[in-house]
Amino acid sequence: FFCSGFQVAPETKAVMKWLRSIPFVLSASLHGGELVVTYPYDYSRHPMEEKMFSPTPDEKVFKMLAKAYADAHPVISDRSELRCGGNFVKRGGIINGAEWYSFTGGMADFNYLHTNCFEVTVEVGCEKFPLEEELFTIWHENKGALLNYMEMVHRGIKGIVSDKFGNPIKNARISVRGIQHDVTTGN
Repeated sequence: FFCSGFQVAPETKAVMKWLRSIPFVLSASLHGGELVVTYPYDYSRHPMEEKMFSPTPDEKVFKMLAKAYADAHPVISDRSELRCGGNFVKRGGIINGAEWYSFTGGMADFNYLHTNCFEVTVEVGCEKFPLEEELFTIWHENKGALLNYMEMVHRGIKGIVSDKFGNPIKNARISVRGIQHDVTTGN
């Protein structure tokens, strides 16, 4: 995933180590510059192709997660195409990251490929660097959507994988028929 020779900043290494040590299952990265929710893959299968749809084996789950956020956001869910982020209205306020623009080294792709964590990227507003006085409004626009998104952690299959004596099994591989992406149990 990370190219050889690619310099990884110390803080990035620390986050990577943290993600591998704690069994997170859901996360979101907040950015500025647009009003949309993107989901993996952010890096196109064909690096020379820009704006190429690049789904993960868990495409349906990622779309559900992204929609949970977008549908609960008062502006992203607004059907007006004339507003900030209006060019994503016909897509429901969500898009596959690589279909929007392809880049390598993103956290959402790293999390999916190297941990059990599913991450979406939330572009919280069209200003890349909003002014301090705009932050309160941005917070209130995103608060309910963040809470709705966090509740998604309770969707799907959950439980404890144990041996015949009831002892938890560390690093057991869990496969779902039809999805070529396994997850492992935590410590």
